[in-house]
Amino acid sequence: MTRKGFFGHWGGAYIPEVLHQTFRQLQEEYDKARQDPSFWQEYTALMANYSCRPTPLTYAANLSRHFGGAQIYIKREDLNHTGAHKANNVMGQGLLVQRMGKKRVIAETGAGQHGMATATMAAKFGFACTIYMGEVDVRRQRPNVFWMEKMGATVVPVKDGSRTLKDAINEAFRDWVTNLDDTHYVFGTACGPAPFPEMVSWFQSIIGREAARQIVEQHGRLPARVYACVGGGSNAMGVFQGFLNDDVELVGVEAGGHGLDSGLHAARLCGRDASPGVAQGYKTMFLQNDDGQMLETHSVAAGLDYVGVSPILSDLADKKRVRFESATDSEVIAALDLTMRLEGIIPALESSHAFVQAFKEASDLPNNAAIIINMSGRGDKDIFTIAHAFDDPSWKEFIIARADEYRK
Repeated sequence: MTRKGFFGHWGGAYIPEVLHQTFRQLQEEYDKARQDPSFWQEYTALMANYSCRPTPLTYAANLSRHFGGAQIYIKREDLNHTGAHKANNVMGQGLLVQRMGKKRVIAETGAGQHGMATATMAAKFGFACTIYMGEVDVRRQRPNVFWMEKMGATVVPVKDGSRTLKDAINEAFRDWVTNLDDTHYVFGTACGPAPFPEMVSWFQSIIGREAARQIVEQHGRLPARVYACVGGGSNAMGVFQGFLNDDVELVGVEAGGHGLDSGLHAARLCGRDASPGVAQGYKTMFLQNDDGQMLETHSVAAGLDYVGVSPILSDLADKKRVRFESATDSEVIAALDLTMRLEGIIPALESSHAFVQAFKEASDLPNNAAIIINMSGRGDKDIFTIAHAFDDPSWKEFIIARADEYRK
């Protein structure tokens, strides 16, 4: 029998003694919530009233005709409040924070969507809020930083290491260790020490529960495949949980960056550069060298360049229940472009990784089959990165003109 907090031989809670009591309290509150039907009812009512759930499952008729194979459906987490699946987790943790009587929340963020969702939750519940964000990501995701600050959060740029998500996580843990009595760390993905991987996955399971019901209502039966991008793994775990016990193929798509042979990617489960390790409080597959030092990662999508991955997904990879693929930056831009032109839908760069693999495989399936792409977030947050990737001249002119105005 797998030990509590482990998934196969992955997971655990490798934490300093000073954190043990805090994690024990969190585990107890989470266990009580899991066993209390009224908690899930309160949670789903909050998400319906505040976050527009259930999000639609949109039939992509034009893309389906374009590829001429499976019928393509898109689970629209971009229509969730704050524009991504991240709100599902933070609102659930907000309810737990209320139960624990704490008054301050902290979080890490990469693409900014988790930080923005946490700032939103803090504003709603009346918590003080500090967000740690790698300096590189602060530059890449300035609009999200702006909104976080306007909602009252303090955004701290992290200048250590690679100045991206893993470094933001490290800084958030340092804060938590010194402010345990009144502070809760709203971990943003299905990683970290137990119970975070299971807890975050539980809150995100609302995606898969909805999608499983919606596809049967709209298509008449379950899909052949479900696709999701994989950074830490929260949106993938969210949608996959609706189909884990069914005869449905699950496909996770990691950041291939400039290619798996380039050394500039963030592929942990489909590449050759990752190995088992323990870091940031848990055991999983990490991109690391032979000395256990974390490698530099790269992705056009700020939310997918994490060095680790959910221990639950590592276990599902071992069991071959989830197939893992990768998408390069250039493939991501092409898939985003096609989706915008044919459907008028703007996926986030993170989500576009899932679109890449679905597009590669859709025509291999019969037209009476269905596939679901989990669109984890909206792309308009990425306008600076997307416009740069498209090398759009009018956008450059706009930015230069605005910069000149600010200099005056």
